[in-house]
Amino acid sequence: MVLEIDNVELYFKDKTILNGIYLKAETGKVTGILGSNGCGKSCLMQIVFGSLKPKYKLVRVDNEPVIKPLYQTNLVKYLPQHSLIPKNLTLKNIFKMYEVNWKGFIKIFKEFILLETYKATQLSGGQLRLVETYIVLKSASKIVLLDEPFSHLAPLHIEKISALIDEEKTKKAIIITDHFYRNIIESSDEIYLLKNGSTKLIGNIIELEDYKYLSEGSL
Repeated sequence: MVLEIDNVELYFKDKTILNGIYLKAETGKVTGILGSNGCGKSCLMQIVFGSLKPKYKLVRVDNEPVIKPLYQTNLVKYLPQHSLIPKNLTLKNIFKMYEVNWKGFIKIFKEFILLETYKATQLSGGQLRLVETYIVLKSASKIVLLDEPFSHLAPLHIEKISALIDEEKTKKAIIITDHFYRNIIESSDEIYLLKNGSTKLIGNIIELEDYKYLSEGSL
């Protein structure tokens, strides 16, 4: 499956947020989006998902235009920056709702073995983010959007989530953005830099220095 989004125009009052956007994601690859804080990365993810309506956009799946929001097609799951899970649900019910296997989760994250009856409110910020990222990644959707999946995670958990992303990309088109740029670089097969409202496909990561996203010598 190939997902493309093109010709995005987004304005807030008189300010141009996005203009001249092209982004491509496909099954078998992780597409990373990098950019400075406030450049519009989360807005772009919401536009792809369909929860934010820009002035204009063109979305195609396998070269066919998609008229209605992607979230209405059952093709996509989205991990937003804010909490995704209803706070009153137990982990058991959350995994059942997303149709994700609990035993597969605790096989990787053994520290959760005794937490199946815990509610989301009883988890730490890092634990909750880990659960949310896992269920979105392991869902049956064909397209996965991950906005700040590494936020609040311990280094060991980042390593395990990165391995899961690499595993799930074989059957999903994955788009990912995070302020931990090294994790994005390591996890992504293709990287777009979002700067001045438009996207630039990065052919060589040294271009991130050329475009002044990273300071010289930081790679």
